[in-house]
Amino acid sequence: MPTYRDEAVILRTHKLGEADRIVTMLSRRHGKVRAVAKGVRRTSSKFGSRLEPFMVADVQLYEGRSLDIVQQAESLGSYGADIASHYDRFTSANAMVETADRLSESEATPEQYLLLVGGLRALSRGEHSPRSILDSYLLRVMALSGWAPSLTDCARCGMPGPHTTFVAQLGGVVCRNDAPAGSPRVAESTLALLRSLMAGEWDVIDAASVQETSAASGLIAAYAQWHLERGIRSLAHVIDDSREGAR
Repeated sequence: MPTYRDEAVILRTHKLGEADRIVTMLSRRHGKVRAVAKGVRRTSSKFGSRLEPFMVADVQLYEGRSLDIVQQAESLGSYGADIASHYDRFTSANAMVETADRLSESEATPEQYLLLVGGLRALSRGEHSPRSILDSYLLRVMALSGWAPSLTDCARCGMPGPHTTFVAQLGGVVCRNDAPAGSPRVAESTLALLRSLMAGEWDVIDAASVQETSAASGLIAAYAQWHLERGIRSLAHVIDDSREGAR
């Protein structure tokens, strides 16, 4: 059977039989891969710890009839322990890998893989607020998937902005003529924060107020879940860590 090698982020695992696991991975070149890792639940397993969620590994697999088989796994990024030891990092990471899993039903791109690896690495190092890392990831991965929100010009008619109404169902900010009746206004500072989250301008993001961060998070969650057509279950457990003073 054909054998191939790739870099992959572990998204989730499921038990199989007494000692095996089914591992779902987002790989750099082969998109989403589901494979059986045999014997990894035994204490004698040589690479079981490298195939846990949030880990990045260089894996060798061979193609099976329904599921591929993991032959080897070498660690490239051991982010799981640092993420799991902090609740806010853990919940944000879960929302990220769940989103990656949803988006990768179609063929994934190397850019999506690299974006997820970068987000998990930043979470493990505690470089920024976990919720802000998640928000930036959600905006950017949606853009990579062809659903970039309009944050300046009207998403419906293209009228040049700035506009002060954001409607997830319409694709971002909209002008007064296209805004549904009763749509709430969004502060320009919040829209500016959304643009910074999209661009990865961390000096601006880290300096944002609690109110701006919370407002932006709500808009991003609504936008991502609308376009995925199903709720991101992990988001229900993500805390607004800016309110907790976590950085």
